[in-house]
Amino acid sequence: MNIHQLDARRLLCPLPVIRTQDRVKALQPGDVLQVTCTDPGVKNDIPAWCRINGHEIEDISEQDDEIIITIKVGDIS
Repeated sequence: MNIHQLDARRLLCPLPVIRTQDRVKALQPGDVLQVTCTDPGVKNDIPAWCRINGHEIEDISEQDDEIIITIKVGDIS
């Protein structure tokens, strides 16, 4: 398991989800991706995308104006 970071700050919907999707394609099942965003819509959009695509939300936290979503990559084969 490797931990990866994605900076999606200052991007508006749908770009954080698109960038997350693109990054996850390059990862292996079991890897963890921490996505840092500022668009509050990601609290709904990224978890919905994960449910559809077989990934797991491990945590959603907020610090100041930033939302950090931790995703465990599922088997995407």
